[in-house]
Amino acid sequence: MKENSWLECIRGCGVKHAIDEMIYQCERCGGLLDVVHDVEALKRRPALEWKELFAQRAGLRTGIFASGVWAKKEWVCPQVPEHAIVSLNEGNTPLIPTPRLGRQIGIPELWVKQCGNSHSGSFKDLGMTVLVSVVNAMIKQGRAIKAIACASTGDTSAALAAYAAAAGIPAIILLPHAKVSPEQLIQPLANGARVLSLDTDFDGCMRVVQELTQDPAIYLANSMNSLRMEGQKTVGIEIVQQFGWQAPDWIVLPAGNLGNVSALGKGLLLMLELGLIDRLPRIACAQVQNANPFYLAYRSGFKNYHPVVAHASLASAIQIGAPVSYERAVKVMQRFAGVVEQVGEEELAELCALADRSGLYCCPQTGVALDAARSLATQGIIKPNERVVVISTANGLKFSQMKTAYHAGRSDVRALKYRNMPVEIEASVEAVMKNL
Repeated sequence: MKENSWLECIRGCGVKHAIDEMIYQCERCGGLLDVVHDVEALKRRPALEWKELFAQRAGLRTGIFASGVWAKKEWVCPQVPEHAIVSLNEGNTPLIPTPRLGRQIGIPELWVKQCGNSHSGSFKDLGMTVLVSVVNAMIKQGRAIKAIACASTGDTSAALAAYAAAAGIPAIILLPHAKVSPEQLIQPLANGARVLSLDTDFDGCMRVVQELTQDPAIYLANSMNSLRMEGQKTVGIEIVQQFGWQAPDWIVLPAGNLGNVSALGKGLLLMLELGLIDRLPRIACAQVQNANPFYLAYRSGFKNYHPVVAHASLASAIQIGAPVSYERAVKVMQRFAGVVEQVGEEELAELCALADRSGLYCCPQTGVALDAARSLATQGIIKPNERVVVISTANGLKFSQMKTAYHAGRSDVRALKYRNMPVEIEASVEAVMKNL
């Protein structure tokens, strides 16, 4: 592949590799690797021309450029051949104004970026199309890769299984036993992946998959692989484009393994460097109290970081105690004047239910981000006149059991302020009218 993007150690030790090398950490210092682009080459096209090109592609309905990720191909993975790209028309997700909910939580101009409106139902599709496409190109060039593997709390496994199945590449999925929703579990099973349920948590699965992928025939698909972030960074680019090339004041997102915030920062910084925006938004990361290592590190100014044992949370997709992309995420938070907030189980469940009353159908992770935004507004950190975008990372249908438990009164949540159940009555107009 041509060398107009490459892998480089995030710690600045100078180690570089081609993007199609099967290496995930710097052999010199152990740091993670990032994809780095030839920015000077990208600057040869003026900012206005980039905007016009991306606007033109946004109207397409077929072909690779109909994808919200591959519409930004030159910024994502320019050297992957078009014939090797594995796309399921990911990205181009809605940015929805939610003024009613915004008024209720003290943020008049609140928007929700619905990343769950994607093929497998989460933002993980954005990164997986890039990773699987690169692996597909490698296999077509004769590389002896037999499978792609990941550890997952649910959404990564669904995305990998779908894209690997589309490419005809075997997928190996490591899940923590009984810690993934049934709706998420069935996705990789249906797509024919080899699913292994390990008697551990996500962090234990992550340790196993890192050892497993030392075998050069098995390619690692977790977010420590920087190819994933190249697709995920298009979320921030899409938000700015949807606002007419204006950055919002805040972007708030749930934080687990920290690849998502790292990717978000990469995309926005590239836009700034190429002149498509003239300022950066602030970023707020939201964690649950039961799995809050990033929040605790933030409280010390990122001077002290210690992995934690993640306890059970309704927001199972971010129930992670040892985030792989911690170093990357710290750099982003420092550059974006970022803040980290934590949310309790009661609060996230009630905020999910309140948001649904405004027409949304929120996954619990989105509930975490929304309640963190509410808390920051209450503290005066987010100002009433600021435009705030909350990233909804997954489709709420993946967590319908959590919602059913809430409304049926089987949840551990005590207040149940927004509980709503069917009323059983006789099959007559009179009985209906009496109930109304």
